Parts: sequence; C-alpha cells; structure tokens
Amino acid sequence: MLSEWFWWDRLWLPRPVTWADLQDSEGRVYACVSHLYIILPVAVLLLGLRTFYERLIAVPLAEALGVKDKIRKRASHNPILEIYYNTHSKHPTQADIKGVCKRLGWSERQVERWFRRRRNQDRPGLLKKFKEASWRFAFYLCSSFGGVLALHDKPWFYDLREVWAGFPKQSLLDSQYWYYIIEMSFYGSLLFSVAADVKRKDFKEQLVHHWATLTLLSFSWCANYIRIGTLVMLVHDTSDVLLESAKMFNYAGWETTCNSIFVVFALVFMVTRLIIFPFWLIHCTWVYPLDQFEPFFGYYFFNVMLVVLLLLHVFWASLILRMVKKFIFGKPHHFCCTDTDR
Repeated sequence: MLSEWFWWDRLWLPRPVTWADLQDSEGRVYACVSHLYIILPVAVLLLGLRTFYERLIAVPLAEALGVKDKIRKRASHNPILEIYYNTHSKHPTQADIKGVCKRLGWSERQVERWFRRRRNQDRPGLLKKFKEASWRFAFYLCSSFGGVLALHDKPWFYDLREVWAGFPKQSLLDSQYWYYIIEMSFYGSLLFSVAADVKRKDFKEQLVHHWATLTLLSFSWCANYIRIGTLVMLVHDTSDVLLESAKMFNYAGWETTCNSIFVVFALVFMVTRLIIFPFWLIHCTWVYPLDQFEPFFGYYFFNVMLVVLLLLHVFWASLILRMVKKFIFGKPHHFCCTDTDR
C-alpha cells in the first residue's frame, strides 16, 4: 500500500503520463530505480580507488611539492587526563581544570598545556589534508571533463528549452547513465568517509549538501529529469576543481599560486553558482516546463531541492567574500582558508 502511494503517477509525472508510458520499447530506454542499485558497490570501489590514489599518487605529489607535517610536541601519557579527554571534554572549564589539579597535584598551567598538546595531536596534519584535496581535485577534474564530453554535442547544452523537448519520454543515453552513477557514487563515498575525513567549519552544511545532492539526483533520475540533472552536476563540479587545487598549493606553501587560483575560483564560483545556476538552470526548471504541462508534486519538489542548494551556495559565497574582505582590509598571509569547502 505504501509502495503504491509512493510511486503514484501523479507524484512523479505530469498528466497524463503514467509509468506504463515509460517502459522500454522500440529501442528507447528509460531510467528506472533499479539502475541505482549499482551505486553502493561503485561507491565502495571509489573508496578503494581513493586509498590507492592517495598512496601511489597523492603522497609522492605531496613530497614533490614540499608538503610536510609539522612536528608537534606530544602530551605526556596520563591515564586520568586521557579518560577525561575522551569521555568528558576536550576543552575543560576553569573549574574542571582546578578539580583535575587537586587529583594530580599539577598546576593549572601544566593541565592546560597537557590539554592543548593533546588537542594538537588529534588535529589532522597537512599531509592528510593534502591527500583529501588531491583526491577531490582528481575526481572533479575527471568528472568535469567527462561532463563536457557527455554534453558538448547535445542540443540542450546550448538551448535550455531543449531540456524539456518530449519530456518525460526521453530515452536514457549511455553517457548520461555513467555520468549519473559515478557522480552519485562519489557523493555516497563522501558520506561513508565523513567520519574519517577532516572536519571543517562547514561540516554540517557539507552533510546537508551531500544528502541534498543525492536526494536531488535520485529524484531527477527516477522522474527522468536527467537532462537538467547533468547540467546541474557540470555547473557544480567546475568551480570545485579550482577550489581543491588552491587547497593543494596552500598546504604546499605556494602562497602566490594559491592566491591566484583562489581569485579565479571566487570568480568562477560566483558566476556558476550565483548567476548561471539560479538565473539559467533554476529558471529553466521553474518556467519552461509550464509551457508543456501543469505543475505536479515532482515539479515543486525538484525546484525546492534546487533552492536548498542555492541557499548553501549563498552561505559559501558569504565565506568566500569574508576571506576576500580580510585579504583586502586585513593582513592575512594568504587567501586560502583550509577550514571551508565548496
């Protein structure tokens, strides 16, 4: 009963189209939910590929660029403080510090120094950050190149009204299939590795972004919003290539190169995420479909998810502009802020 309601035609498809109209026939192949089952094994495969990439490519590349972890003083072994650190708080209050001092016979300064060194031990080193940025750079570069290859000869790449030509009876292309599967598998792998990856200031926003992206892509696949979905993916990946490369040079200490790439990234981000995405792509999904069919639940749901992504873009744009402001009016050493993403 629940399954029948969930897959009700009117939730996913415009009138008078039904699921029966989207059955493979006469050489036409349509996207279906069973195609997405492969995402899990591909995501696991990407995690394995990432491990080999980091060891065989990222580490030698880091050495070539001069990336080295700083030598940090380790906190002395103390079972009492270690238990407190892991079970209570990594940032004890002044009252807690005084209580610990009484138990150990240490001064407040000694306890504070121990917690500071212990926190530094848990901080990810430059090499770990570099390997993550390098992997994402490699993926976004390949996905952007693959996206251009998949779309450059398609009419809807140049005329957005073609996105809805014949919708939803649009046959699935092999290039669209693999573009979607690999992209969704990558974001799935990011969710799997989130516990082990470096936690940045926008950690929660990143989780929202990954879930929103996967939800959006999954829905667009099942509802055959695939043409616009490929355009959204390409627009997002373009600026990410520049961001991850800027991070890599930042960790390597190449300040001038990092600053130059970050300036280009900021411009590309603003153009793709705050101009092309809302005024071209969201406009394409809000306005053009109404020329062919009446609004339905899927129409509203898809556009709401796009707006969620847009709000995240605005959030990240504010962080970028804040960095630019500090660079212009303050005296930071460089543009790149390694604690932010996107």
